[in-house]
Amino acid sequence: MLNRMRSCGTAAMVAVLSFLGLGALRFAHAQQPGQPTLRIAAAADLGPVLPPLLERFERQTGIHAEASYQSSAALTMQMLNGAPFDLFLSADLSYPQRIVAAGLAVSAAPIPYARGTLVLFTRHDSRWPVPKLDTLRDPALRRLAIANPDRAPYGRAALAALTSLGLLEALKPRMVTAENIAQAAQFAETGNADAGLISLTAALTPALRSAGSYFVLPRDLYPPITQGAVVLAKSPRRQNAQRLLDFLLSPEMQRQLALSGLQPVR
Repeated sequence: MLNRMRSCGTAAMVAVLSFLGLGALRFAHAQQPGQPTLRIAAAADLGPVLPPLLERFERQTGIHAEASYQSSAALTMQMLNGAPFDLFLSADLSYPQRIVAAGLAVSAAPIPYARGTLVLFTRHDSRWPVPKLDTLRDPALRRLAIANPDRAPYGRAALAALTSLGLLEALKPRMVTAENIAQAAQFAETGNADAGLISLTAALTPALRSAGSYFVLPRDLYPPITQGAVVLAKSPRRQNAQRLLDFLLSPEMQRQLALSGLQPVR
């Protein structure tokens, strides 16, 4: 009996040590301390979307990536001035095209990775707890948040939609212009604006879903928001940047993007 107990104890200890050893190996693979960090220039609408995908990419490849979320225009200016990013994930095609035109991209044209959706968001405690197109026509709407159309593709889409509806001139004096789409969403969420024309990615975040509701604007009101990417030619991590872009374009990740409010391109 004593020998059997010793044998079982030894087997259990071996199993535990094997498990811990396997966990250590997995941890070492996931961390890979010698692996250079990828620097991603990411459009602000990707703030709610990209972090879990980057974590998953790191678990699969051991490559750590960090993203800077700003307006596409601001990120483009930084790269044109020499900022050492490895991959640019823009909210449209025009800004990465500038990187291509400057000879700073690996590819000859931006690579589409998703399509954005414009929505109208209002708080539950507002005059319009369930927003619709007529909300934009209501004279009681005093403050409408949009992203800066000079810097953010979603801001340009908002102007296009309002122009299509014949409401641009009437609403211009009531617009609250944010630096980027994330800030526009924040204005609408906190009540600093009565409503916001924001991205579906922002509207689907837990904070905004708890605070309010959204209405998807008909897509024929504004040009398609095709979001494009380029790998930076001067990056010493070009290969890893391309691996990340390929990862985002994979069928499984395209499905994940769709769940987060971005239409797949594949």
